[in-house]
Amino acid sequence: MTSLLVDDKDGVRTLTLNRPHKRNALDAELWAALGGALAEAGEDRGVRALVITGAGGAFCSGAEVPVTVSSAHPLYRMRVLTDVALLLHDLPVPTVAKVTGVAVGAGWNLALGCDLVVATPEASFSQIFARRGLSPDLGGSWLLPRLVGLQQAKRLALLAETIDAEEARALGLVTWVVDAGEVDAFTDDVTARLAAGPPVALAQTKSLLNEAGSLREALANEARAQAVNFASADVPEAYAAFREKRAPRFTGDWTPATRSEST
Repeated sequence: MTSLLVDDKDGVRTLTLNRPHKRNALDAELWAALGGALAEAGEDRGVRALVITGAGGAFCSGAEVPVTVSSAHPLYRMRVLTDVALLLHDLPVPTVAKVTGVAVGAGWNLALGCDLVVATPEASFSQIFARRGLSPDLGGSWLLPRLVGLQQAKRLALLAETIDAEEARALGLVTWVVDAGEVDAFTDDVTARLAAGPPVALAQTKSLLNEAGSLREALANEARAQAVNFASADVPEAYAAFREKRAPRFTGDWTPATRSEST
């Protein structure tokens, strides 16, 4: 059985963690497949949005503890997780986590690493690491305080409580809570809107928000991003569509300024 399913439709690539018998726990094979799929998506201009979800009514129950202990130092083994977290963070297209069922430990942080999170009311979440004698990984120590503030991040990480979808939404850890019978259609609508957006501008926007530091740094980064955007065919297309009262057709193509020279 393939541990990661990949599906493309209308510019949206869906990655489905496919180990339902293990509630989609991430083993070595799935880590490698996920890292490869994210790298490929980042290089494919046909991908305009990406969804990560899980099969069989669960999102992901975290990283699977191997039966046999590897002789490799844990720092080397952790590089696999680090690579996946950075690939997801740096992916130039918008990402959506569709969470049904449990999202635990690294599984929850995988969802938090996405730009948007849609969950069903049955979803549950836990930073379970402390119960296992561990500390957060897959970016959780950076993501949590950024999303909920330091005190709530400490509560979730230190007590390792399990929270439901509504509490997660109230804390800002879930973007939408949608009934199970409607979640697929809802996610399809969101990703269709993202896929129809201007790819260069969305990539610049995502990077600006992810990397925001001081106001001075943000202003300098915004200026550089707008320079990139103005070199895109999407800007004149947006203005033309506004004038012509139609939907814009964004491509992300580059349109360098032309120069006429006299002879």
